[in-house]
Amino acid sequence: MMKFTKQNFFFLVGGMIIYVVDIVVDFWVASRYFCQGQYSWSILIMCFRGLSSIITQIFSYKWFKNDWEGTDTGKLKLVFLLHLFHCGIFIRYWFALKYGCQAAFKQTSSRGASETDPSNFIQKQAIDAVTDINMLRVFKAFLETTPQLFLQIYILMEHGKTHFYQYAAIIMSFCGISLSMVDYQISLRKSLPDKDEFRVLSKFVYLFYKLFTITSWILSISLITLLSVRISVILLIFLWICGFTWTLKQHTTFCKSKKMEYLYRTVVGIILIFSFFNIKGRRTKVCLYIYYATHTVVTLCILFVYMFWKPSIIKEICFTIVSIITILCLVLGIIFLVVYYSHFHPTTYCTPQAYSDEMDGVAGQKVRVKTDRFQNFLMQ
Repeated sequence: MMKFTKQNFFFLVGGMIIYVVDIVVDFWVASRYFCQGQYSWSILIMCFRGLSSIITQIFSYKWFKNDWEGTDTGKLKLVFLLHLFHCGIFIRYWFALKYGCQAAFKQTSSRGASETDPSNFIQKQAIDAVTDINMLRVFKAFLETTPQLFLQIYILMEHGKTHFYQYAAIIMSFCGISLSMVDYQISLRKSLPDKDEFRVLSKFVYLFYKLFTITSWILSISLITLLSVRISVILLIFLWICGFTWTLKQHTTFCKSKKMEYLYRTVVGIILIFSFFNIKGRRTKVCLYIYYATHTVVTLCILFVYMFWKPSIIKEICFTIVSIITILCLVLGIIFLVVYYSHFHPTTYCTPQAYSDEMDGVAGQKVRVKTDRFQNFLMQ
């Protein structure tokens, strides 16, 4: 029986604190740009936050509605109002802290006991509540945090002037992406059959694999944007179309309604712009190779284009530093990717059934508290 520990509880509290600080920093940065007359940057930052918040509120409310189907409608109406005012994540943190405190400090779990045992039931409620939050944070990371990181880096490269609040935004973006990826992977491992613990070394290898590849790609897109905003927008739209088409071919069944399913596929398409996710628990080694090989080729092409299109920029020290960081992050990211899938991926220690069930991406969150939908989805 998976167990919610005191360490998990303290990480949950830390995640909630960082979430609140991230909101404050976003409004602070947006207000600073507004006061300086940079209205477009301020509006973009708030648009990323607004879009991310709307989508996460929709998914969060739908999960509550599915979980509480047939229960008190008055409670569901209150939850709807909280989500309407963009406070859905806070009620989820409240439930997670409530169940997590009971599981970590007041309950003892018996390995031989069934899930209906009170102590194990509280453990499961805590883990399911945290898993819901972690999935919403994955949505937020790629709908808001990653685009904001790209925007902040582009502003620094375009204008050269740096301020403390810009560095604060970049640091918070990196923290948000890092924690969301690792926390979700931990929640995913807890839901796998024949699971092995996601050890400290595994967490760091996975973290560096994702961070380095995403950083290299964001810097590459920033370089394209410096050349031409139009080309950058066309590339991002093309990549989203490719990701969305791939999710259609995967025939995902994440949501009960067709409208929500297409919204989910739209979100996954955005996620796939920045990072690879296995959304159906199938063998995707070929897709993984194609994905990162394409990123590598595009990154190298961008640097070569600079050499022939704007050779004067190459002499600038800023371009030299960005180019070195881009290539270095790409190489390190690929190295950590190979190390992770060679030594730390569940493939290396799980049974064939467990391997076929393992996923990197967000589709596995079809499981909710009452029906174990996460595992059932993975076992399809």
